[in-house]
This record gives sequence, C-alpha cells and structure tokens, in this order.
Amino acid sequence: MLTEQQVREVLHQLQDPFLHRTFEETNAVQEIKIKEEKKHVSVKIALSKTGTGEQLQLQTTIVNALKQAGAESVGLRFTDLSPEELAKFKTETAGESAPLLSPVNQTTFIAVASGKGGVGKSTVSVNLAISLARLGKKVGIIDADIYGFSVPDMMGITKRPVVRGEKIIPVERKGVKVISMGFFVEDNSPVIWRGPMLGKMLNNFFNEVEWGDLDYLVLDLPPGTGDVALDVHTMLPHCKEIIVTTPHPTAAFVAARAGAMALRTEHEILGVIENMSYFESKVTGEKEYVFGKGGGEKLTEELQTSLLGKIPLGQPDWNDDDFAPSVYDEDHPTGKIYNEIAKRVIDAI
Repeated sequence: MLTEQQVREVLHQLQDPFLHRTFEETNAVQEIKIKEEKKHVSVKIALSKTGTGEQLQLQTTIVNALKQAGAESVGLRFTDLSPEELAKFKTETAGESAPLLSPVNQTTFIAVASGKGGVGKSTVSVNLAISLARLGKKVGIIDADIYGFSVPDMMGITKRPVVRGEKIIPVERKGVKVISMGFFVEDNSPVIWRGPMLGKMLNNFFNEVEWGDLDYLVLDLPPGTGDVALDVHTMLPHCKEIIVTTPHPTAAFVAARAGAMALRTEHEILGVIENMSYFESKVTGEKEYVFGKGGGEKLTEELQTSLLGKIPLGQPDWNDDDFAPSVYDEDHPTGKIYNEIAKRVIDAI
C-alpha cells in the first residue's frame, strides 16, 4: 500500500494550472489520509484559483496518478491557497507580465452589460476605456460582442493585429489596446457559430493576446444573458460590472436581468449609466427627454447601486484627420461627462 511519503512525491510533481509552479513549490498538499484496508487515499489540495475547468482537468490527472501509484480509490478536495502564499508569487513575478487570467495578475476587469441591444452599450464601453486612458491608466478593451462586433469601426481602427511569436499583439488606438472579432472576419461577414465556439474565441482573447501590464480591461459584452455573458461570468469570478440602460422604463426593466445575473454570479456592480438621457438643443439649450425619464434611477434602486452618470443624445464631432466616429473629444461636453464617470469608476474600484 502507498505510504504518505509516496503520495506526497507523486503530487509534488504536478503543477498549479495558473501559477505554473509545482505543488511542492506552492505547498499545495494540505492533507493526506490513507485507509490501508481499503487502499483508499484521501487528499486535500490548495490551488491559486478554484471552481474552474482547469481544476476539473487537474482532478482527473491527480486521480489517475495516484491509482497508477497503487491506490484503488481516491478522495479529493480542493481549497484556495492562502493570501500569504499567493502574495509570495506576486512578489516573485513583479516586473514580469503575468498571464491575464492568472490569480497574481493585478488587472481589474470591467464588463459593460445591458439587458437589450440598441442602448449604446458599445459607445459607452469605448468612451469609458478612452476616458480611463486619458486619466493616465493602462487600458485594454475586448469587443466580446462576438456576433455584433463594432468597436474597431467606432474607434476608427483600420489596422489589424499582428502575430509575434505565439502571441497576438492588440491594436492600440487613443491609448487603448483593442482586440475584437472584427479583426478576424473578412468583409464584415456574419459569424455563424454555436456557443462552445464563442467561448473558445473569448478564451483566446484572454490567453493568446499579449496585453502587457494593464490597470483595467473593459469588456463590451453582448446584450442579454446568453452564452458569452455566461462564459465571462465563469472565467472572471472577480469581474466588476457596469449596467447600461436608457431612461425608458422597458429598457430599465430588461437591463435589471443583466444586473440580476451579475449579482447571482457574485460580480460586483459598480453602477448604472443612463444613456440617451435627453437631447439638448444647441440653439435654445432646452432639454427634451426623448425616451422619457427615470429609467436609470429605477434600475439603480432595484440593483441597490449608484448612478455613475447620464449621457445625452448627440453625435461626436468628426475629425477627418483622426477619424473615430463614436469617440467624444476630451473637451466635448459629453467627453467631459465620460471623464467624470471614469473618475467615479476609479474611485469605486
């Protein structure tokens, strides 16, 4: 029958799937119990991140390794590595660019969600990311709306990413690193994919792109609570969320579903942005509430969060020399509103 030392030797050769360090280096083996009469081995393993697909794969690897070593049955429990242990690896990786989904990566993920399409969620995502960059932050944006990608066009991006070694280099525009499904289709072709393929593409955006060191990564989610939104909630358990709505009561009612999904998956809602709040006449300065009033406040109250800002209806000023059709200049009245929203987001985080 296996001894405790033999079990430890088998396990110490395995690796934490996110830290890429052996179990011996991470002190992962927390407990070993052996029942000799039943040839049963029970172990408790600490990982840098639990509840993931990688943990499921590792579970199979551990069970097979112990059975090959002589155990007839294996009991397995997982727990989280202590903050002290994780901090040690953060210190060791200082100065290096840790993988985006690594537990030691310090990037804050901000998902911009809505219950329905047509509320200007992508416009909000783009201008929020650029406003954060204007405030001196290192920012990236993933156009995760894989069926309805629009970020490259909104930002006036005409280049495509290049590949260096085994990594994709994102396109940088207005201080923001950008990756989008739009870079990988020809002539605006439709994306006719099923859910698992969408998840794989999203995973590539996280793992195969050379993001470097980022303070914030903004994710422009597809509307609703479908496959991609679910994948994001699974991949990024500590993601922050901003919910976008219009003042119309129906839009706010539908947006509440996206907020409820965030709360159920323990994502922190940073706040609500009410888009298309009003139209202000350049001639008289009078405000017209084209889509009604109160949707943002109603949604804020329902989700028990704060209203980050109200964005008026209005087109950005277009500049033929630096064409970015959905980006507001820093000194544009709406650009100033986005700047204030970005400050509130930084303060909230």
